[in-house]
Amino acid sequence: MKKLFYQLSLITIFLTFSAISYSQSYTPLFNGKDLSGWTIHGEEKWYVDDGKIICESGPKKEYGYLSTIDHYDDFELSLDFKQDADGNSGVFFRSTLEGTKITGWQAEVAPPGNHTGGIYESYGRGWLIKPDPEKDRALKMGDWNNLKVKVIGSKVITYLNGTEMIEIEDEKIGEGKGSIALQIHDGGGIKVSWKNIKIKVLK
Repeated sequence: MKKLFYQLSLITIFLTFSAISYSQSYTPLFNGKDLSGWTIHGEEKWYVDDGKIICESGPKKEYGYLSTIDHYDDFELSLDFKQDADGNSGVFFRSTLEGTKITGWQAEVAPPGNHTGGIYESYGRGWLIKPDPEKDRALKMGDWNNLKVKVIGSKVITYLNGTEMIEIEDEKIGEGKGSIALQIHDGGGIKVSWKNIKIKVLK
């Protein structure tokens, strides 16, 4: 009887750790080949080249978005970006789109001195939080950067190349629902590359 209890205990522990391991694993959001699982909004350029998603200003020089078809509530998102030209962009979460009008929250991606990692509420309250200016040194303009965005309930934490940029708790964010979306800013002259886009669903 003791032996059976011991064996059952081992099985329970194994299944528990397997479940934890599974829940903590990342799932790719980009297959490296095409834009399956994503939707283009607007007329700016979104295409895949050499295993990267490229966003590039088009002739109209307007806002553009690439959103996930699926919605995500609590998650940790990890991606790499490189600002090939200008680089005014962003990563939206719990967001919805009507044409190129987006409602939700953006983790900023921008050239030096423009608050990369901060949180901006589109068509709402504007800037909710900006990183301390000295943290801007974590940004490598023209090179690959890793951005992590962790969203749990009303709390958001962002990391740039391993540096925690901001932490905020906001009731309105906690009530939000929607997609993850990459942005290209209006104004023209912008080109940003993205790769290694993956997500860890937290519940």
